[in-house]
Amino acid sequence: MGKTAMALELARKTAELGRGVAFFSLEMGNQQLATRYLSSETGLSNTQLRTGRVGNYNELVQRANNIAALPIYVDDTSAISLFQLRSKLRRLRAKQPIDLVFIDYLQLMKAEAKSREQEVSQVSRGLKEIAKEMQVPIIALSQLNREVETRGNRWPRLSDLRESGAIEQDADMVIFLYRPAYYKEETIQFDGKQLNTEGLLLFDIAKHRNGALGTIPLKHNASITRIVSNDEQFDITPF
Repeated sequence: MGKTAMALELARKTAELGRGVAFFSLEMGNQQLATRYLSSETGLSNTQLRTGRVGNYNELVQRANNIAALPIYVDDTSAISLFQLRSKLRRLRAKQPIDLVFIDYLQLMKAEAKSREQEVSQVSRGLKEIAKEMQVPIIALSQLNREVETRGNRWPRLSDLRESGAIEQDADMVIFLYRPAYYKEETIQFDGKQLNTEGLLLFDIAKHRNGALGTIPLKHNASITRIVSNDEQFDITPF
């Protein structure tokens, strides 16, 4: 659905405001994430970047330097534990301010437990404890159960959170991403309007402990891993 793309976009926007971001990627390597950022910044697809089909290398280097200058720290340690996460965050915060933390994704973290459900529950509660202890918001990405694929209405629900109800219980906010075009829906009824689903990404706030619920339509360009608000354009100047 684009959860990593959304996380990278939020991280970049936060860093552009001068806020430090820690991005723990348990699924993708740091080179893959850097390529996604470069694709988003330049408007060049991953294929163009990998094959070197770019028109102006000096411009490419300049835009790459712009990304490198952002205060985003990426850790691609696989199967990280709560203890390791806490230690890494403490060491990182001793060197630079960290205002936002991303975990991609929660089910890949390790914890000692007798069952898979207990393991995910322990990770979920552990992340909550770290967030409170360090006074920093943590955005943890999560997979959904496969049952959503078998329903007639594939709009995600809180019960679809994979392997543990503790995620719903512990989270201050739960946000689902939904792309109707993924399921071959050409149009969708939204807010009294008929919307074309091409490039449409729905940002659905399903739980908000301290605020309102709602759904926000966004634009998603999968080829360059870019997400913008529905009234914006993809302001990428090709080169």
